[in-house]
Amino acid sequence: MAAQHSTDEPAAGRRVRRADAAANREALLAAAQRLLAADPHASLDAIAQAAGLSRRALYGHFADRESLLGEVIALGAVRFNAIAESTDDTDPRVALARMAARLWREASAVRASANIALDDAHVAQTVHALAPLRRRVREVVADGAATGAFRADMSPGLLTFLVERTGRATLRELRPAAGDGAETVVRVVLSIVGIPWREQATLLRGHPEILAGD
Repeated sequence: MAAQHSTDEPAAGRRVRRADAAANREALLAAAQRLLAADPHASLDAIAQAAGLSRRALYGHFADRESLLGEVIALGAVRFNAIAESTDDTDPRVALARMAARLWREASAVRASANIALDDAHVAQTVHALAPLRRRVREVVADGAATGAFRADMSPGLLTFLVERTGRATLRELRPAAGDGAETVVRVVLSIVGIPWREQATLLRGHPEILAGD
């Protein structure tokens, strides 16, 4: 029995260390998201301190600041991509409006990821992480163009590009804290694809849940 006990102890110790390491990593990511939401340039020292850990402990999980930021981007991207893939309205106008409003509200919830996404230094990384979202936007725009719901004087590829770039610029200027931000983003995106403002008003009246937060 004694021999069996001594054999089990190292395995138990490894499980404890793994659990501690996982808890420390979660604490670091939570602290990073909290601090980066307020200050996109928050230092590693500040993040480690907020997590109740040393800078050395932080480096045990993340090789440098870029690797930590990459993980924060990835966490936000999971939520953004899930919104895009769950938006399945058959009317492309409603789908695009709903997606824009949901993404705006989600950007408020994951402010750290949004802050990093707006940093030009991380554009390539953000584009890669948001591939499912970008694919869904392309699908909705292509559907709208094919059915005549969206403007026909520009290719779906160009419209998608304009939607992405304008959405990013609007996010940068307004920030998700803006009270009427969701409606502004929705109207800007719908304008890009050729929906007149009066038709936008009718559409939003017919689907009040879009701005109310469905």
